[in-house]
Amino acid sequence: MESVEHEELLRFFHRHKTEMSLMENPQILLNQLRDHNLIPEDRYKKVSRMRSKANMKNGMYDLLDWLERERSDHIGLFWKCVFKDSIRNQYVTLQKLHISLLDGSFQFEPNLPEKLEKEETEKRKRKEPSEEENGKGNSVKKKKKKKTRGVGEEDDDEEQAGPSGQATQKKKSKKLCFSSPLKRGEKGNIWTWGIFKNQIPVTCGDKEGFLNRQRLAKGEKCIVVEKQWYTPGEFEKFAGKASCRNWKLSIRCKGTTLGKLIQEGHLKVKSYKRSTKAKKSLLSDRVPTVSAGEGDDDFDEEEQDSSSDRQSSTNTTEEEDDAGEQTEEQSDDREDVHKTVFKVTCGDVAATLHKKRFVSGILGKCIRTEKSWMTPVDFVKEVLCETDVSWKKDITCEGKPLGDLIEKNILSCHSLFCDCRLCAPDSEDLDNQKNDDECWICRSEGKLVECDYCPRSFHQTCHLPHVEDAILEDESLWACTFCVFTKYKESFSSMETTAAALSCNISEHMQQCQYLLLYLYNTDQQQIFATNPTLYLSDQTTVVTTPMWFGRVAEKLQEKQYQTVGDFVSDVHLIFTNCASYNRDNPEFTAMGVTVKEFFDREFENAFKIQEETADS
Repeated sequence: MESVEHEELLRFFHRHKTEMSLMENPQILLNQLRDHNLIPEDRYKKVSRMRSKANMKNGMYDLLDWLERERSDHIGLFWKCVFKDSIRNQYVTLQKLHISLLDGSFQFEPNLPEKLEKEETEKRKRKEPSEEENGKGNSVKKKKKKKTRGVGEEDDDEEQAGPSGQATQKKKSKKLCFSSPLKRGEKGNIWTWGIFKNQIPVTCGDKEGFLNRQRLAKGEKCIVVEKQWYTPGEFEKFAGKASCRNWKLSIRCKGTTLGKLIQEGHLKVKSYKRSTKAKKSLLSDRVPTVSAGEGDDDFDEEEQDSSSDRQSSTNTTEEEDDAGEQTEEQSDDREDVHKTVFKVTCGDVAATLHKKRFVSGILGKCIRTEKSWMTPVDFVKEVLCETDVSWKKDITCEGKPLGDLIEKNILSCHSLFCDCRLCAPDSEDLDNQKNDDECWICRSEGKLVECDYCPRSFHQTCHLPHVEDAILEDESLWACTFCVFTKYKESFSSMETTAAALSCNISEHMQQCQYLLLYLYNTDQQQIFATNPTLYLSDQTTVVTTPMWFGRVAEKLQEKQYQTVGDFVSDVHLIFTNCASYNRDNPEFTAMGVTVKEFFDREFENAFKIQEETADS
């Protein structure tokens, strides 16, 4: 939400204050607004005393309307305080508004007509003050357990407009005109509008999404569709247009190709060589990058044309087969250029290689195994137990030596004289390389808590139990729930039957339940069951009477609302029961729910050491 400008937040508030005034049981919201000094005590008491629902709704609208007029400079604080988890979870309306701000869909609400004033002369005289907003990034120095990924919080401090001609003790708030962002006579190219400064709507085939300009310029996954991020090439495939093999032509913004927007300077694009870390970049601008700009598209077209010419000029089946294999290989190479993570193997050990961390064989811990991050050389030494290794040959990616990716410039070794933080790291940089750059649960960056016993990282509230600030201030080592569970698993008592496990008091088995839910989060790679389904499936409540999702189960675990292990398992199973009920005509989603449930049931037996299955077999 920090990326949304003050005027947009105020415009968003203006559009939706009626919806917020209709929310049931608004007392919690009123308390929150009073606690943040956003509404005066007399107005708070006046609305709180209302007993009639109709009067309460009218009173809430009047209060929000007053807040818009008299506290417009604090609208950012309003959204921050009502979007806190404890408040947002009480109101479905706030949950939907929160998603609309996060995914940028609010920018495509219909334009409002110009707001009419009483006197046209006053409208002409009124001057619209303009002031640049200054965002200050809060950088927190990383301790052993905490990373700050450079995610700054912007404070929207705007001066109020000067006093009007009438004598008054109150400062008049800046007045906004809720109208189309286009000026008179301005061409309607939405990529030039102020509200699309950060992201623009894009389409490919029948798929729609939002393209983040900054991510595109940095070579990151930049197109978001229902909270899932894609590179342009991946989005092209997702839309079923992989055969085009040229996303600059297949992806469009309001009918205009991205290639044209790039050519005209409206968008900036770089190779998908690396993605920006929000903590502290370990790569300098001097690192050589792979060229994947418009020239690559021209190269692709020339290769396709030359391949077609070769095929048309030859008559033998053997030559046609060779040309087909060559075309397929070129297609694979083009796909690899845009990859940021590669599945690699050495011997019988599988791992992942992360492109943005790759430097050379001995520098840059770019290979992630289950237990740690390693350099390519260290990875080979550990797997093969040899000191004299050839990492470019011993490490393979889809059957091909890693050296092939380097020869094709899909991976680039840094110069011997490169002084980036990967090539010349200090002690803090080396420490940062030991852990993941994204939360292991939600797979996004931000301020992360690092486990001292494994490579995992977590947001404070993604981990279960939540990581309190006092723990971060403690200098002692910290272990995540996975490591604690693994260490003490053998000391857990065995259960004769599943029924015996379900009847246990959950307070005695909180460790296993927290582990199981975190395990589920990570198993659900597409985050399908993580959030409230009613926020994006408006008709689900017609089929499902009690919606349930991982986030809700996590809240109940954190707040100790479960009495028995069976209560916890019942809610987890309810998620998949709801999935099956709603998706009766969608076997693909039903199968996904069945698969995740089977993972959970198997891991439940493992976590509680249930013996009945062993005895039956």
